[in-house]
Amino acid sequence: MLADVGLGLNFWLTAWNWQPTIIGGTIIVIALYLYAVGPLRERLQIGEPVTTGQMVAFLLGVNCIFLSLFSPLDALGDDYLFSAHMVQHLLLTIVGPPLMIVGTPAWLVQLALKQPVLLRIGRVLTYPAVAFTLYNVNFWLWHAPALYDRTLYDPYLHLFEHLTFIVLAVIYWWPVFSPLTTGLPRLSMGGQILYIFLGGMPTVALGAGLTFMSPLYAPYIYAPRVWGISPATDQQLGGLIMWVPANIAYIIVASVLFLRWMLAQERKQQEEELRLYALEEELDESTDMSGQAL
Repeated sequence: MLADVGLGLNFWLTAWNWQPTIIGGTIIVIALYLYAVGPLRERLQIGEPVTTGQMVAFLLGVNCIFLSLFSPLDALGDDYLFSAHMVQHLLLTIVGPPLMIVGTPAWLVQLALKQPVLLRIGRVLTYPAVAFTLYNVNFWLWHAPALYDRTLYDPYLHLFEHLTFIVLAVIYWWPVFSPLTTGLPRLSMGGQILYIFLGGMPTVALGAGLTFMSPLYAPYIYAPRVWGISPATDQQLGGLIMWVPANIAYIIVASVLFLRWMLAQERKQQEEELRLYALEEELDESTDMSGQAL
């Protein structure tokens, strides 16, 4: 079986994607980031130095995207398993882009938005309803069988698909993770929770539909079988990956946001109680002083 020959150790050692666009693009993004947060910031004397956490988040996000495209996962998803391709798509949309936003300092974004036209475009694209619609329509569109099948045979179209996933995922996650307080700020805490709650629904719906449908994608129906996985089982696994792990990611983010919101509400309540207590103390002192004067 091809599972024994094609996907043995040789596959995992040799099926790496050495496309210059992937390697060169990753190097350029990392180099620009390191230049911006290092020499450029020092030369312009703007902003605070990035924290270790920010730098780790950004580099981790970029490398998640890079490895999803460079590692044998790419060949496994393109040539054999729809389910492997879904793992790649999740790395490109719900893992890498949010980490990149978290790792981007506010002053760097503000520097890029000094041009009024860029700020206006950014406001339109990151408006929650627009960001939500662009991301989810794009994600559903690329999973239409005819277009999906074509991307597996057209490397340029496939590259364009991945670029739209990454760019629109950054736009989609911006209302939740934006480092800015003005210009292109994130939503309020309650707004973020609602946005995340609604944001997972289209992906869950697509994943559930794929899980219960018969095989839709011709390249996987006729692909060599690996590990004894049939086309139907492969699509079911792909749908479940899109349905369950993706939904868990949304639940984790929403839970963290809800916890932060609860803690913020508790702090506000404590501050209000302290303010009222101090006011009561002042009133008592004023009453005592008035009594003594009389």
